[in-house]
Amino acid sequence: MRVIDYAVKIRVKPDNSGVVTDGVKHSMNPFCEIAVEEAVKLKEKKLVKEVVAVSCGPQQSQETIRTALAMGADRGIHVEVSGKDYESLGPLQVSKIMAALAKKEEAQLIILGKQAIDDDCNQTGQMTAALLDWPQGTFASEVSLDGDNVKVVREIDGGLETIRINTPAVLTADLRLNTPRYATLPNIMKAKKKKIANVKPADLGVDLTSRLEVLRVDEPPQRLAGMKVETVEDLVAKLKDAGRV
Repeated sequence: MRVIDYAVKIRVKPDNSGVVTDGVKHSMNPFCEIAVEEAVKLKEKKLVKEVVAVSCGPQQSQETIRTALAMGADRGIHVEVSGKDYESLGPLQVSKIMAALAKKEEAQLIILGKQAIDDDCNQTGQMTAALLDWPQGTFASEVSLDGDNVKVVREIDGGLETIRINTPAVLTADLRLNTPRYATLPNIMKAKKKKIANVKPADLGVDLTSRLEVLRVDEPPQRLAGMKVETVEDLVAKLKDAGRV
């Protein structure tokens, strides 16, 4: 849920072991913000009883949970992960945490952002559904809840796909699902009084050992300036000179 803010210019560490995160502004992942908004809307329609916001990470993750509480979530759960475990935290580890929490909380619906804007993995929702053996509605641009039945309009390469699944289920929010609200000052003040439970992965019986090793992180090469050509013949000649054809 917590990522480097979208407006921040990403810098690679001098040793190429990752990106610089110390002293860098973080905020809620935009797709997770859409997921929170959808959950709050479902509660406002009296279709769900409670909205619980979850974030995995260091102490600063509580700031992100407070944002979700100010948007309308009822309570938060902070799964404390720090140090090397946080650096290697990936979709599989987060999915294990989400699945364990879903069982503990007896959740009926998990709504996640379709992907994080830092790693773009787009895997957590799918893995969580697999671990729980629950149906999934990914890339949702429209969600309708009717009792135990969920209609999901999905964004796919060829257009839109409509599916029906039963709860308990996992949904992932796409960009066009909704427009998240801004937290008002009164709601920000109310959020400070809402409860955030603090748990550790070990409390949930989750092993955070990563199966992946990051060998090296590099900045993308700088893009070369383009050029204009007058004719198709000139274009072909330029491509030949560059060894492209």
